[in-house]
Amino acid sequence: MTLIYPRRQKQLTDLVHRLGLDARQPINWSLLDLALTHSSISADHNYEQLEFFGDAVVRLAASQWLMETYPDSSPGDYSAVRQVLVSDRILSEIAASYNLSHYLMIDERAKAEIKHRSLRLADVLEAVLGALYLSTQSLELIRPWLDDHWPGIAAEVLRDPARQNYKDALQEFTQARYRGSLPEYRVKGNPRPETGRFIAEVWFQGQIRGVGTGSTKKTAEQAAAKEAFLQMQGQPAQSDSNVH
Repeated sequence: MTLIYPRRQKQLTDLVHRLGLDARQPINWSLLDLALTHSSISADHNYEQLEFFGDAVVRLAASQWLMETYPDSSPGDYSAVRQVLVSDRILSEIAASYNLSHYLMIDERAKAEIKHRSLRLADVLEAVLGALYLSTQSLELIRPWLDDHWPGIAAEVLRDPARQNYKDALQEFTQARYRGSLPEYRVKGNPRPETGRFIAEVWFQGQIRGVGTGSTKKTAEQAAAKEAFLQMQGQPAQSDSNVH
């Protein structure tokens, strides 16, 4: 079944070809159209529900790919890699590689409003994934093109699981080795506020384990977490009797 609007059908067919799919496959064109409709066009009929569903779809696709590609890896490794594969940053990069914004129906006024802030292309991609999954009730229309984006990223994360997110890595490390104790972050502004930088400290079991700076609180915390993680990895785990 095709759309009744020939121009829109042509646009969506072009996108399907970009994805490496055959337009003769069982694609629900109405759902794909909805996945590429911004809320500025319709408050009731837009991609938001499909985005919600697509969030689960991309996690399923990544999980399946990881178990097939790395059958001997641990659940911890799967979790660390999947977290990066389905992150907004990676999904936005994938969306941009297919120029999804070109196919998005959006009101011109809304387009002008978001010109100076990035459109959440990750949300648009998730909506497209939701539409394609619902077309066949499977990953048949998704994995043939989505899988290609993951090998290099996964290999990099497996070489250094902490590289992408030291805060998460530090939390997992402390939970595993110190049973229940969690790091605490204390952020303060730089004594020279004209620099616009923040200083973050990581406290763990009453001690400062890392200090970092950054232009935002988040980047400062990541820098502090990195210092703490690398420093603590060189220490032996405490015995249970020393854990409070």
